Amino acid sequence: MYALVTGASAGIGKEMAIYLAELGYDLILTARSEDRLRALREEILAAYPERRAAVLPADLSVREECWRLHREAREIAEADGSRIGMVVNNAGMGVYGKFLETDLDKELTLIDLNVTSVHILSKLFLRDLTEEGSGVLLNVGSCAGFTSGPTFSSYYASKNYVVRLTEAIHEELRRAHSPVKVSCLCPGPVATAFNDNAGVKVSGRQITARQAAREGIDGALAGRMLVIPGLKMKLVTIGSHILGEHLSTRLNYMIQVKKAGEN
Repeated sequence: MYALVTGASAGIGKEMAIYLAELGYDLILTARSEDRLRALREEILAAYPERRAAVLPADLSVREECWRLHREAREIAEADGSRIGMVVNNAGMGVYGKFLETDLDKELTLIDLNVTSVHILSKLFLRDLTEEGSGVLLNVGSCAGFTSGPTFSSYYASKNYVVRLTEAIHEELRRAHSPVKVSCLCPGPVATAFNDNAGVKVSGRQITARQAAREGIDGALAGRMLVIPGLKMKLVTIGSHILGEHLSTRLNYMIQVKKAGEN
């Protein structure tokens, strides 16, 4: 049985791939960096020589690449007499800054990667999983998906889409008594290169990518709709609901601007 992991070259995606290999899955690894994917493949095969691992570089901010990934991933699994039983939509990016000042092209790329690719791949692979009668889809959202994020607006908005889309699909399949499981991983701050790439600095304790990955995979296999790793973020999420939309947005502004050293 194969698991497909997008954004597998680093961070949560890399840790997910390693954990899935530990659990017995063969792997199809995708991200933009072929070199990093090949290095991860060698690391996994050294630890688990009985596994199969394929590398499929792709830029998922391009719609055509999403369709290509779906087609070629299926071909890899079928050539081995297997199939794809788990799909992890992990690839994503952030753009930090005030809305009037951020680069529009970067934001459109963010929307294509964080929203459009997740939508396309969820649709294509869920049709396969449903037809085959089993499988797991795990979309990586964020606790940002439960609120708004002034100075990080496009990222928060994109994760709202991922969370709400996944929740809706989960309920549709539950009502249809489908054996296919659909979950959304919603971590808070994680110690990865994401913040550096987005141009922000985060203070305070962050959970490890390994913790986020393992809790996410375990929760998805258990069929949980939402997986929020770490007690702290569970409490923060509950607190934001209690505060309400207006107060939560104002508080988020004060938190976010500190990432750029503003007042």
